[in-house]
Amino acid sequence: MADPKGFLTTGRETACSRPVAERLKDWNEVYVPGSLLPIISKQAGRCMDCGIPFCHNGCPLGNLIPEWNDFAYREDWSAASERLHATNNFPEFTGRLCPAPCESACVLGINQPAVTIKNVEVSIIDKAWDNGNVTPQPPERLSGKTAAVIGSGPAGLAAAQQLTRAGHTVVVYERADRIGGLLRYGIPEFKMEKVHINRRIEQMRAEGTKFRTGIEIGRDLSATDLRKRFDAVVVAAGATVSRDLPVPGRDLKGIHFAMEYLPLANKVQEGDFMAPPITAEGKHVVVIGGGDTGADCVGTAHRQGAASVTQLEIMPRPSEDRPTGQPWPTFPMLYKVTSAHEEGGERIYSVSTTHFEGDEDGNVQALHLVEVAFEDGKLVQKPGTERVLPAQLVTLAMGFTGTDQANGLVSQFGLELDERGNVARDASYATNVDGVFVAGDAGRGQSLIVWAIAEGRSAARGVDRYLTGSSALPYPVKPTDRSLMV
Repeated sequence: MADPKGFLTTGRETACSRPVAERLKDWNEVYVPGSLLPIISKQAGRCMDCGIPFCHNGCPLGNLIPEWNDFAYREDWSAASERLHATNNFPEFTGRLCPAPCESACVLGINQPAVTIKNVEVSIIDKAWDNGNVTPQPPERLSGKTAAVIGSGPAGLAAAQQLTRAGHTVVVYERADRIGGLLRYGIPEFKMEKVHINRRIEQMRAEGTKFRTGIEIGRDLSATDLRKRFDAVVVAAGATVSRDLPVPGRDLKGIHFAMEYLPLANKVQEGDFMAPPITAEGKHVVVIGGGDTGADCVGTAHRQGAASVTQLEIMPRPSEDRPTGQPWPTFPMLYKVTSAHEEGGERIYSVSTTHFEGDEDGNVQALHLVEVAFEDGKLVQKPGTERVLPAQLVTLAMGFTGTDQANGLVSQFGLELDERGNVARDASYATNVDGVFVAGDAGRGQSLIVWAIAEGRSAARGVDRYLTGSSALPYPVKPTDRSLMV
């Protein structure tokens, strides 16, 4: 146990954010660099080393949280990093992007503020990079087997790294021009600077993983040809089909999916553009969708100099306290104030867009909405609540509906889909096609980054077992485990 009295004597403290006026002038991460180091040891000491650590259940990766909390409390950063990497390939990603279901399951959180598990995690990995403790781990010998991974998001990268370290020759195919998937082009720089992706890619290259960008399987290279080239294939293409809003005026100019808007801002930071082709500068912006992707659009619009930003959500405003129907240790749906929301804008709940209004040139100028409420389990419009919002830029951030089937990947492989429209798989992450496996959102549906990494690691075990007859790789989660499907 780190500090036997830590949870009694130390209050919860979290990372300090930079002032809003300062961070809106740049695209750097919102937190004050180094602000955690003076407090993180004592924060780790709040961990009670519970007899039954429910944080393990809260984390799909089964992170050894009490163990690395203890090492962080003692400032043994090398040991803490080793325990952290034992279950998680990319803790610098999850430490910045995961909503931390582990904290919701923290035993201390029953009647006190939970341990700052996420902050401890990111402190350990940042310290590990600073100290040179993150090094390539190439395999001792090669198996002579080959594997292709389709997609370089967190699921694909985790699967690729595990398979490479098991001794297989692995090639990752990414249809974008850079590696990283949604980590690269879906997550704004102010949430995670891309240096964290770049140095992981260099580590993986040094271990032996090969990367091929600008190649879309199904279009640039057929799925059947890919299967002939490799002994096994992992489909980790994500759930990239955005949910649309089929209302009158949807075809007006200025209405875009979030994944059309956000990547362009990231490409500016990569040096591809001087200014984004789609910008919020000087415009009234409306973001439809109240989740994390919507918040990313809000923060991006603020930095581009929007005249106003309004975020719409069809569901009621969540509670600030844990609802009675979502008891500990489940992951509750709570009202969140992200860094983007701290920066301004308005959030409107329980509303539905009825139609868009444009000018004579076909540009969107306004959005018409109406309040909605649940009646007999159905959402119905409330008469007399219609209103109009000015809108010169609208982003649709209502989630994703499944894997892209237009490029031929699913049909060329002959993959079966489940009842939810995702690629079906068995307990070893194998699809109906021999030698083809699936991991992450492509098989699970839209979910969390921590689930993607866990599934990538688990699928790698299934592939390793398929290639060699046995596997010593870990198996964090089963495909049927949806206990934390959020």
